[in-house]
Amino acid sequence: MQTPLIAPDQSWAIWAVLLGAAAFGFKAENTKVGRKLSGAILTMGFTFTLSNLGVIPADKVPAYDVVWGYLVPLAIPLLLFRADLRRILREAGPTLLAFVIGGIGTIIGTIVAFNVVPLGEEGWKLASIFSATYIGGSMNYAAAAEAVGLRSGDLLSAGVAADNLVMALYFLVLFALPSVTWLRSRYVKRHTAVAEGSTELETSRQTAATLPDVQGASLSLAIALGLCAVGFGLASLTGWRGAGILVVTALTVALATSFPGPFRKLAGAEVLGTFLMQIFFAVIGASANVFVVMKVGPVLFVFAALILTIHLIFLLLAGWLLKLDLSEMIIASNANMGGPTTAAAMAVARRWETLVLPAILCGTLGYAVATFIGVALGHWLRP
Repeated sequence: MQTPLIAPDQSWAIWAVLLGAAAFGFKAENTKVGRKLSGAILTMGFTFTLSNLGVIPADKVPAYDVVWGYLVPLAIPLLLFRADLRRILREAGPTLLAFVIGGIGTIIGTIVAFNVVPLGEEGWKLASIFSATYIGGSMNYAAAAEAVGLRSGDLLSAGVAADNLVMALYFLVLFALPSVTWLRSRYVKRHTAVAEGSTELETSRQTAATLPDVQGASLSLAIALGLCAVGFGLASLTGWRGAGILVVTALTVALATSFPGPFRKLAGAEVLGTFLMQIFFAVIGASANVFVVMKVGPVLFVFAALILTIHLIFLLLAGWLLKLDLSEMIIASNANMGGPTTAAAMAVARRWETLVLPAILCGTLGYAVATFIGVALGHWLRP
C-alpha cells in the first residue's frame, strides 16, 4: 500500500481536507445533481476519492479519532434541542420495530455467511464481532473482540478495513433507496422530506447557509458541551461502555421536553450540528480505503457484504409485510449498522426531521445490547 501524500500526524492538513470536504458538500448540494445525491454523499465521495488516490490516510489518524470521540457526540445534543418527546415519541414506535427486524436480519445473515465464507479457526469470533457491529453499530466492534478474546492484530485491522469499506458502500445504497420509484411505491408513507422547490425548503436552505448570531451559537455550544460533559462523566462513573451518548441523549431530550420553549429559541444549534455531522461523513469516506481491504482481508469484505445484503433483503420484505415506511426502515438499518451517530446524520441529510430522535434512540439501544447478542451468537456457532 502506498504512503499517503499527507501523513496521519499532519493534523493541520488533515483538518483542512475534512472541513474543505464538508464545505464542498454543502456548496455542491445546491446544484441539480447535488440535490439528488445529498451533501453527505458528495462529502463522503470527495474524501473517499482522496483516500484511495493516496492523498490522505485511511486509518490511524488522530484527527479522525477527534471527530468520532468529540465532534459527533457534540452534534447529538445540538440536533436534539427541539426534540419535544411528547410531540415526537409516537414516531419512534415503527422505527424501533424496523430496528428489531434489522437485527434479526443481521443474525440470519451472519449464520448464512458463516456457513458460506471460510474464515478458519477464528471464524466464530469474527462472526461474533461482525454480528455485534451490524446489530448495534461500530462501537460494538472492539467490545465484542475483547469479549471473545480475539487478539490477532492482522484479523482485527483487516476487519476494520473491510467494515469501513462495506459501510461506505452501504451508505450509498441506503441513500439511493428512496430515489427508486418502484421500491418507494411498494411501501406506506408516513414521513416526508420537505418538498423540492417549496418556499419552506428554500427558507430552510437559506437559514442553513446563514451563520447564526454569535450569542445564540455560543450559548448552544456551551449547553451542548455541558450536556456532553455530564453525560460522559456519568457513563464513566458507572463503567457502562458506550452509555455516554445514551445519557447525553436522555438529558437533552428530558430538557427539551420539559422546557420546549427556551430550547426552540436557541439559535444556530441545528446549523452547527449539521455541519459537525458533515465532517463526520468526510471521515467515513476517508476511512474506506480499497487498497487496505484488498491487502489484508478480501474474504472479510465478502463476509461483511453478505451479512448486510441478507440483512437488507430481510428488512425490506418484513417491512413490506408489516406496512412500514421505507424511510423508517432505512434509518433503522443505518442504526443497526453504524449506531446512533450515522443514523441521525442520515436523517438530517435526508431532511427527515421526525426521524432524528428515533434514530438516536434505536442506535443507543443497539449500543447497549448488540455485544451481548453477538457474543452469544458466536458461541452458538462455535464448532
